[in-house]
Amino acid sequence: MFNRRQSLTSLSDEALMERVAERDSRAFGVLYDRYADRLVNYFYGMLWKDREKAQDFMQELFTKVVQKPELYHPGRPFKTWLFSVANNMCKNEYRRMEVRKNTGYELDRDVADSSATSSERLLDRSSFQEALDAALLELDEVKRSTFEMRFRQDLSIKEIAQAMDCNAGTVKSRLFYTLKELNTKLKHFEQIRFDL
Repeated sequence: MFNRRQSLTSLSDEALMERVAERDSRAFGVLYDRYADRLVNYFYGMLWKDREKAQDFMQELFTKVVQKPELYHPGRPFKTWLFSVANNMCKNEYRRMEVRKNTGYELDRDVADSSATSSERLLDRSSFQEALDAALLELDEVKRSTFEMRFRQDLSIKEIAQAMDCNAGTVKSRLFYTLKELNTKLKHFEQIRFDL
């Protein structure tokens, strides 16, 4: 059994997905191990920094993968298909949440934003990350998703284009305008240097 699992780990995502379609639970386990953490992090970034919601969405996505493997079309890169489904799940959640625009979440964020000025705050890496996260939440879903896929999930421009069903030029343009907008929102951090 160990050798079988070990040999499965050397297979491509697409080959594993073919085995999942044949109801191979070990192949599913390998895919799950490869992508579960990345998807939780993606959903976390896209869904208001709600770790529990991110976990739920990741589980829901993998439930779809195992219950309806026919939704995946061989020939398409598995990773881009997976993030495309994740992106669509976020869009659906945004639609559901549209009726709650003025809920406590929005009020809490507004209070947090107004409770401290940049001159009062200690400007360090964690405050920059906090400001970046808040700025990302203010972006529209397309810009936020593009940013998350590129800079937090390390997808290539081509992979993002496939996941979002657009061309590479559109992805580059979205990234350009997203970074420009974030630069404006985070301008007060301009003089701060961080060791990465």
